[in-house]
Amino acid sequence: MPLDLPLVGPGTSGADRSAEQDGGALVRRSVLPGGVRVLTEHMPGLRSATVGAWVGVGSRDEESGHHGSTHFLEHLLFKGTAKRTAMDIAEAFDEVGGEANAATGKEHTCYYARVLDTDLPMAVDVITDMVTSARLETDELETERGVILEELAMNDDDPSDVAHEQFAALVLGEHPLGRPIGGTPESIRAVPRDAVWEHYRWHYQPETLVVSAAGGVDHDALVAQVETALADGGWDMTGGAPRGRRAPALGVPAGTAGIPAAGVEKTIRRHTEQANVIVGGTSLTATDPRRFTLSVLNAVLGGGMSSRLFQEIREKRGLAYSTYSFSSGHSDTGVFGLYAGCTPARVDEILALMIAELEHLADAPITAAELTRSIGQLSGGLVLGMEDSGSRMSRLGKAELVHGELLSIDESLELVQAVTAADVQALAAELASRPRSVIRVGPFGD
Repeated sequence: MPLDLPLVGPGTSGADRSAEQDGGALVRRSVLPGGVRVLTEHMPGLRSATVGAWVGVGSRDEESGHHGSTHFLEHLLFKGTAKRTAMDIAEAFDEVGGEANAATGKEHTCYYARVLDTDLPMAVDVITDMVTSARLETDELETERGVILEELAMNDDDPSDVAHEQFAALVLGEHPLGRPIGGTPESIRAVPRDAVWEHYRWHYQPETLVVSAAGGVDHDALVAQVETALADGGWDMTGGAPRGRRAPALGVPAGTAGIPAAGVEKTIRRHTEQANVIVGGTSLTATDPRRFTLSVLNAVLGGGMSSRLFQEIREKRGLAYSTYSFSSGHSDTGVFGLYAGCTPARVDEILALMIAELEHLADAPITAAELTRSIGQLSGGLVLGMEDSGSRMSRLGKAELVHGELLSIDESLELVQAVTAADVQALAAELASRPRSVIRVGPFGD
């Protein structure tokens, strides 16, 4: 049975839960006073551990005038606290051979570190110090403003990145999820220090924080370390309850919440040798039970060298080097697309082929061989992807913030293996019927 992750307050029945996982691993979950949630997965025999501090806030949560603040904080929390300089933070991990980084998403932010199990107390202390006590000094912010602008410029020099970001913006329109995670050059230049500080103080609170760790970790010891570190950081840990998850939805239909009711086409001119083209539309939410069917559909359509897109566009016709399908899910909608990079003159031909392959999936069931192969591909990838502590830590954080339950690997495999050819065809028909947008990036004329 999956580990259910209810939203409960401190001291109430069910605040502490545990479940055995594959290979003798043990997952435990506790809710601390103040509403902080701590989840661990002890992996026997592992000498490393990865710990992450998750805050349930992403780029979609930025108020007007705060756009870009979430990405700014990802950078600024490493620039110093009341008791550590930026160099102190960097040296703490370098001197033990560890790694520390952060990731900003559209619906959450994570600060994480991977270290030897004996150095986990240090990692917890540093990461929680950053989360609770960042200084966000004006001079550091202005320095980092330049760094972020360079990061955005670097991404803008990658036509594939431009295509994917602009495709999401086309599909999601004025919906907050349509905004770029990192902000735009205009928003980064415009956002003042006060707005970033307000965003930090509003969202970085005990009730929004999830600490997850996996590897050579002792749950009780970690809980004690987190409580001490948060108290040292000045957080009020005397009461409160976890903030509710984003309400799961069946999906926001096109034409509502700023999502375009019809497909949109856009061409962006870049001085490149290749063109990048993506076609697609909205997809499933992150909690939709059909997400396992979508994984199989993706594997058949564009998930590997045996996929239909790869075989038809690259192997048979030699029209492109890279072609694949992809999807991403959020709390109330998702994005599904088909991508290819090719000579500009071949864009329309490849675009027609990609659409034809999607419609073919909708019109006829996949073969038994395709179903078996895609399930095997996903099963192998799922197991291999869970072989390190970082993946396990991330799985815990997302289970708490997104799914509300933690499936074991065996349970996930069973759900993948239960997908049928009829399931794939039905979902393909639904996706093919949705408004379809197209983005082209390359050396096109006016």
